[in-house]
Amino acid sequence: MCDYSLEMYASRPAREGEIYVTTRFPSGSIGLAAPGDCTTAVCVSYGTQLNLENLPADLQETLKVSASEKIVFTRLESGLHHDGIKFANGSEMPLHRLGAGVLASLVDVEKPVAKEIVHEERVVELEPAE
Repeated sequence: MCDYSLEMYASRPAREGEIYVTTRFPSGSIGLAAPGDCTTAVCVSYGTQLNLENLPADLQETLKVSASEKIVFTRLESGLHHDGIKFANGSEMPLHRLGAGVLASLVDVEKPVAKEIVHEERVVELEPAE
């Protein structure tokens, strides 16, 4: 989703295969945007997995994470900002705490394999009526 603090900007949904960067919008809020387009907020659905790269060193140390991490975009119930991220180690934080310059991309979601359902034809022979 896009936090309410980004509602005043044009927005669009995230797309598989694109790279985004955390951006400080003119309102001061941090959100995702395509590189070179700081006027359009990119919205991500809660529950979406993202790869983050270029995490700030202070966050790496504080949260015990590396410079690149797979996270889940989540809704935080408390605080001013509700767009949040959850790391594999269970740490959660508001998206805006990342600051500007962190790269993000959607985790490649395997396309579900279509399962072929074979219906057996059942032939029932009826005895002739007498």
